[in-house]
Amino acid sequence: MSRTVLPGGGNLKSAKDFSSRDHRRPCGYLFVNVLEWAQTAPIIIGGMDMSRMMRVDHFSIAFSGLSIFTAALIFALSSDFYKDEPHHLSDYLAILLFVLSGTLVLFSFWNLVMLFLGIEIVSISLYIMAGSRRFDIRSNEAGFKYFLMGSFASGVLLFGIALIYGASGSFELDKIAAYVSAGAVSPMFLIGTMLMTMALLFKVAAVPFHFWSPDVYEGSPSLVTATMATLVKVAFFAAFYRLMVNGLIGVHDYTGDILMIVAAATMIIGNLVALTQDNFKRLLAYSGISHAGYMLLAILSLQTNSSSALLFYGTAYVLATIGAFAVAIPVFSGMKYESISAFNGLGKKNPVMAAMLTMSMLSLAGIPPLAGFLGKYYIFSEAIKNGYIWLTVVAVVASIIGVYYYFKVILAMYTKDADEVAVKATPLYLVVMILCVVLSLVLGIYPGVFTQLI
Repeated sequence: MSRTVLPGGGNLKSAKDFSSRDHRRPCGYLFVNVLEWAQTAPIIIGGMDMSRMMRVDHFSIAFSGLSIFTAALIFALSSDFYKDEPHHLSDYLAILLFVLSGTLVLFSFWNLVMLFLGIEIVSISLYIMAGSRRFDIRSNEAGFKYFLMGSFASGVLLFGIALIYGASGSFELDKIAAYVSAGAVSPMFLIGTMLMTMALLFKVAAVPFHFWSPDVYEGSPSLVTATMATLVKVAFFAAFYRLMVNGLIGVHDYTGDILMIVAAATMIIGNLVALTQDNFKRLLAYSGISHAGYMLLAILSLQTNSSSALLFYGTAYVLATIGAFAVAIPVFSGMKYESISAFNGLGKKNPVMAAMLTMSMLSLAGIPPLAGFLGKYYIFSEAIKNGYIWLTVVAVVASIIGVYYYFKVILAMYTKDADEVAVKATPLYLVVMILCVVLSLVLGIYPGVFTQLI
């Protein structure tokens, strides 16, 4: 039987195995190979001369670990999600590996060309995944809309990179930072910075560049939505942070005021619009928009080392969101519309799943002792240290507003009448949702070990 050797020393079985009737087999192969690659990647990359295109440091290693862990959780959910479509499973897993590789580039880039390459690897893969259900009009709409808007944002990003290169004479972050610190920054450079900032704000779905997010989240297959909401969102924020702190920190006085307004609007609008949502995936889309506003506080807090706060918040957000989708996917199985009313009576029909979703919602709301609470605490603390007191007050008020729509889901599970349709999750889904909740509790109670990673 033929095998393909992977860079990490692992091997991937032939395509024949991916068409096997056992839909778990390809997931297992890919999962094992990802872990093998993860063990050797820092050694391989660290020993290579990458011509100053990428740099491996504590920041990139920590976020790469989070990215690989998130991908592993999504891998675990994928086998049962595509159990009736085994031919789609192999396609999905292959594209997901492209997404993962793109995120690893985003964590380590040291050259703006690599930033653009990483974003495009991720984005093009997502265009395909969003529209992967060819006979579902909502999926087609999601893929087409995301492609049009994403392509426009990529063009804006590329134009910004060109202007920055034209002004500074380099694509490398340290040389760009040296140009800024030398003084007399040209208007061309500032325009390029603004264009890049706008493009990245689109990628993280910050107001006013957020309009694509609810429609794409709703129309995409649920597992693709989970990928966008966790793996991809955290990767784009990490890349945004790396760009600002290593290359553009000298122009923070020019970008700071704009980012403050964007962060405040993102937190307020995301939470307010989420109050009116009846579709669970749209609710999580607006929830993700509001969380983007909170994470923008870390982008603003560059005078202190806010990378640890961003990493912790990203981890807490990933655990809560993956845990929520691990419950939601079995509940919505066979449904065309992911209404919150589908959770009615879940506390009676399946108490374990209801408890896991409750904990995930509480973590997203920032309720102690879950990791989401400490994530917000760390982010808000960094903002206060950097003098953004009024913005922190806005963030706290927005968080209080957000509690309502998270509890709307919880109340549906425990106070509404249940229908007679049984809801069951496979053992693998139960493992994922329980693991996410347990880790969220552990990080919320014992955060010290994790916060020292960067």
